[in-house]
Amino acid sequence: MALVLINAFFLALIVRDFYADARSGRQAIENVCAILQSNGIAIDPDSIKSADALRTMRTARGFELEAVIAYAFLGPVEMTDQSVIYLYENMERGTAEFYSAGDFIIELNEGVISNANGTLRTVRELLRSMRLETLMPALYIDNERETVSVVSAYRGAGIYNCTIDFAFYDGSLRTISGRYVTGIEPAENGTEISYVGTALLGFLEAVMDGDIECTEIQSVEAGYQHSVVGPFEGMITPAWLIATDSGRYIIDSATGDIRRDISFEAVI
Repeated sequence: MALVLINAFFLALIVRDFYADARSGRQAIENVCAILQSNGIAIDPDSIKSADALRTMRTARGFELEAVIAYAFLGPVEMTDQSVIYLYENMERGTAEFYSAGDFIIELNEGVISNANGTLRTVRELLRSMRLETLMPALYIDNERETVSVVSAYRGAGIYNCTIDFAFYDGSLRTISGRYVTGIEPAENGTEISYVGTALLGFLEAVMDGDIECTEIQSVEAGYQHSVVGPFEGMITPAWLIATDSGRYIIDSATGDIRRDISFEAVI
């Protein structure tokens, strides 16, 4: 068994080097998938959504957008500047707090916004008024609560650790919380997204080492992850999201570090 794994590892290195310039070429992807399959991980090459244009970007806090979002939910408000925290209040509708890193929480009074026309439809309409780009919403139902989770996005690519949850209780929206990013601009000397095969081989190594349990990879998608670098500044860096039969994992494209994504698991 050890010899098979060693041979697979060296074959992986050959494939990686041979197709380094091809990046996301079909043959390269199929060869990497064959290596995964020979080591007990089922994967369909068509489940891989590759991208070559993603690179590190800077982000900045958007004070004007915060006011737009607050008005979308609360209407006319009074704003209190508490240094890094902006508090918006409307006694009849609720409150909104925005923090320096893009985190926020809005708490609404009962009955202010109902989901009588459908929960997903209500959230889509609210997202348009919030002027935020997101991926498709996912709906989770738990007893009396309905939660819609969305992933923030930039030009169609998800920012995987920036999610927003819309929580409905007894037919009305009560809380909206999460993180979004604004003020996105290219960063000097920013890294580009790595070849998808490199990410998959790193994931295979983690499985072989026993750090991750996985028998099937369901999808592989290029996107970003967000980090805070200053009081009002951040970065989004290229990353790969790997969805498996044991959970979702985010691979840092520059470092190869792997972490489990629990953002969606938390609301199920």
